[in-house]
Amino acid sequence: MNKSFYTVATFVRINTKRFFRDRLALFFTVGFPLIFLFVFGSLNGGGNDVSFKVAFINHSDSQFAKQFTKQAQDSKVLKVNKETTTLDDAKEKMSRSEIDAAVVLPKDFGKVQQGQSVPSGQAKVIYTQNNQQSAVALSSVLEAQFKAINSKFVDTKVPFSVKSEQLNQRSLSAFDYTFAGLLGFAIMGMGIFGPMNVFPELKKMGILRRLSTTPLRVWQYFLATMVGQAVIGLISLAIMFAVAIVIFKLKVVGNPIELAVFMVLGIIMILGIGLALGGWAKNERQVAPLGNIITFPMMFLSGTFFPRFLMPEWLQTASSFLPLTPVIDGIRLIATEGAHLVNILPQIGLIAAWMVVIYAIAFKVFRWE
Repeated sequence: MNKSFYTVATFVRINTKRFFRDRLALFFTVGFPLIFLFVFGSLNGGGNDVSFKVAFINHSDSQFAKQFTKQAQDSKVLKVNKETTTLDDAKEKMSRSEIDAAVVLPKDFGKVQQGQSVPSGQAKVIYTQNNQQSAVALSSVLEAQFKAINSKFVDTKVPFSVKSEQLNQRSLSAFDYTFAGLLGFAIMGMGIFGPMNVFPELKKMGILRRLSTTPLRVWQYFLATMVGQAVIGLISLAIMFAVAIVIFKLKVVGNPIELAVFMVLGIIMILGIGLALGGWAKNERQVAPLGNIITFPMMFLSGTFFPRFLMPEWLQTASSFLPLTPVIDGIRLIATEGAHLVNILPQIGLIAAWMVVIYAIAFKVFRWE
């Protein structure tokens, strides 16, 4: 083996062993992103299911009212709070936003009225001002259920109707967007904050100064760090994928090999920022403010925690040129839309351009002490 690359391989082993012995580094590289995954995954429910938190107040003793209440409690759309049995309790819970609305069934609900041959009644949806949209949607759901029930009692024909048709393609869920953003957040954390914290500490301990007296070159040290971080990064991201698939039912429709190759490109590019910051700084106090200035815009404008299409158009255009944006967009396109590397050449091209710029700066500003 060439001596230069033997040196690189040696430092890859050293850096990797040091990482797995560092419990704090393990937590922030593997554990911390998993915490975010559980938090945001739970908030988004791992899918597109829509549900309403309601209380059912049944004042009727009819068999129909009892059956309708039982069906509501078994429904996946209506999350019925069984502990709330009075309207006063429901109003108190609505004031604290514990439930979205209360459905009240009056005394005559489900009974056969005089002059009629079938049961009838009118359910009342009670809600607060801040839950108006949820109440409107809930009313539509109940109207659809009553329409299905009415058709069993009365044969009605309407002149106009609507028909739905499903496309043979899958749209992105809120969790799909969130998961790709969390992967980008994990890549940014391991690529920037790792070297940004480690390099100043190594300088402080005099380790890098001693390495500068050896035949070791900067490019060898950078390459060893890149290879080691790529391996560690893939392990960390694979764990996140496994958790998302098993617990939050994420469906990965893209090619896993192409996805791994693209994520390695993203890790190496983002790592260059960490190498530039850590290699330039003399101590932690010097690098922290600059690191925050660089990472915070990417954290909030690259689609990490919410989709970029929610931003104004001018901000979408500006944020598309941030280094982390093509990484998150590419992961999302491959993992959730089944795109291939040839389909995301714009993202790969932007990553390559940033890689040239970032590593040129990193080699320029790197200091052994």
